[in-house]
Amino acid sequence: MSRQTTLDPKPSTGGEGRRADRDRRLVEALQQQEPTAAEQLIATYGDRAYRLASSITGNGQDAEEVVQDAFLTVVRKIDTFRGESAFGSWFYRIVANAAYQKLRGRQGRRRELSLDEVLPVFDEASRHVAPMIDWSPRVDDPSVQTELRAALTSAINELPAVYRTVLVLRDVEGRSTLEIADALRLSVPNVKSRVHRARLFVRKRLGGSMTTMDTATTTAYAS
Repeated sequence: MSRQTTLDPKPSTGGEGRRADRDRRLVEALQQQEPTAAEQLIATYGDRAYRLASSITGNGQDAEEVVQDAFLTVVRKIDTFRGESAFGSWFYRIVANAAYQKLRGRQGRRRELSLDEVLPVFDEASRHVAPMIDWSPRVDDPSVQTELRAALTSAINELPAVYRTVLVLRDVEGRSTLEIADALRLSVPNVKSRVHRARLFVRKRLGGSMTTMDTATTTAYAS
């Protein structure tokens, strides 16, 4: 989850002016309903919008529908864009929220992650029931990367919609807590809490997977 994608690229030396100018022209074309405006929007943001939608929904078909809906929303509501934020950030919020709503609709009723789901199991003496194995140094080991990647994908797919969405936006997209709260219409404390619980849930699942892998390896060598 280290690779970062964004719909509002971080400014680089000499590029900020060109980025702003290009988006300003795009906004004008959309507001004036120029025939090629929609094509310009797709060409500028299509690939990045799809990557974001795909990361949140985890489904290619859903991601395509999200992007189409987001583009239609932009075309219909472009007159509501007041330039108070960058156009890319405004469009980003539309895509993120549309992807979240799509995932939420697919999963059904929203639920919360209980502490039992995210925290290790303790006995009556407040000791870990299972041994705590620090598997993080092994993440660069090529022999376990495929299994670890599969376990990570599985863990993220288990998350309820809002937890998956905030985790992707925070840890994959690198968005700030305030940006996520704005995009999903949540409070900042709610975003922080959900990100924290999502991370704990994923780490617990990965720890269990690594323990299973170690047990299987030991058994194989013993036999």
